[in-house]
Amino acid sequence: MTLYVGNIDFKVTSEDLADIFSDFGKVVSAKVIIDKDTNRSKGFAFVEMGSSQEGRNAISNLNGAMVEGRSLKVNEARPKVSNGNGGGFNKKY
Repeated sequence: MTLYVGNIDFKVTSEDLADIFSDFGKVVSAKVIIDKDTNRSKGFAFVEMGSSQEGRNAISNLNGAMVEGRSLKVNEARPKVSNGNGGGFNKKY
């Protein structure tokens, strides 16, 4: 199960999140999202847990938990939705 983790402090690393979430099950991956222009955290991340049960356990224990002075928002990640234009110019010929 992949979790969305929001409202994280900009100093929190992917390794920090993996450590925090490992108390609630196997962490398959943890990735803080970095802004490619500023090379700084965007303040959110995705954590993949080993099972749905472990993911639900992490949500119930960490949603609202204080980490580095900020209250985490943790919920199940929604699938990425494509808008169909591929990100390029939407030029019609």
